[in-house]
Amino acid sequence: MFPLAHVPNWRQKGFCYYPLSLYFQETFGSPVRKVSVDAGFSCPNVDGTIGRGGCIFCDNRSFSPSRRLNLPKISDQIREGITRMSARYKTSKYIAYFQPSTNTYAPAGRLESLYREALAEPGIVGLAIGTRPDALTDEALDLIAELGKETWVSLELGVQTACNSSLDFLNRGHHFDAVTDAAVRAKSRGIRLGAHFILGIPGESRDEILRTARLTASLGFHSIKLHNLYVVANTPLADLYATGKITLIDRNEYISSVVDFLEIFPPDVVVERLAGDAPREFLIAPRWSAEKGRVKECIEEEFRRRGTFQGVKFGSEEF
Repeated sequence: MFPLAHVPNWRQKGFCYYPLSLYFQETFGSPVRKVSVDAGFSCPNVDGTIGRGGCIFCDNRSFSPSRRLNLPKISDQIREGITRMSARYKTSKYIAYFQPSTNTYAPAGRLESLYREALAEPGIVGLAIGTRPDALTDEALDLIAELGKETWVSLELGVQTACNSSLDFLNRGHHFDAVTDAAVRAKSRGIRLGAHFILGIPGESRDEILRTARLTASLGFHSIKLHNLYVVANTPLADLYATGKITLIDRNEYISSVVDFLEIFPPDVVVERLAGDAPREFLIAPRWSAEKGRVKECIEEEFRRRGTFQGVKFGSEEF
């Protein structure tokens, strides 16, 4: 356990991990929501630059509200998103989240134009930029670093796992060395860095999940998102599931894996997401992933049952 002098602020407030809502409150002084933006980017794992077909789990319509809107202008997407969310959430501050596809996959000049278009919209207080670790030119990183001096910016990398055989199974088109390279290059420029992970990849053991946590805990990520592997329609993963070639992690095992993972991660890393889901019209399995609120409750219950919290094993020789 942490010495009393090092108990993190979120722990003093009764949390068992560092939630995004608290981080935003501390950083901006009020609640902040993310509004999804589709800038029309492609992906090098789709267009043939790296591969074709993309990741086996990927249908951007299921991941991103903006991909389902079919609004070409970024400004229109942001205004629609803010209008929709303002009816539900009490906030006037938003992060423009470049979410679907690979949002650094263009010349730096085009990237700057699109990012600044989003920042010019009223209510936008920063950017979140989702991308692949193997799609980051030095010019793109330099641009993001410059924007980070002007406003809040987070670069989110699709890490998924440190297990190269799992990355091959997912048809990611890169191995873990691309993640470490991207993290080192981004952090050297002072860029705030997020990471997405998938827990429950078929064939991965608990030890391999913990290895991913160990290898990435020291890379300097500012925030992380955890997702269970779920199946959406019209994907290669859906075909594998339909033919019985894979099984998915059950809820109890996923909950245990999340707690294991977060116990290893540093206590100052913000936890943006604990589980993934998709709209019901896309989701095939597991059905429990549609109950994100209940999954979150079960994760918190497991922390309390163990008497642990995020970071309790960070740096431990046991790992």
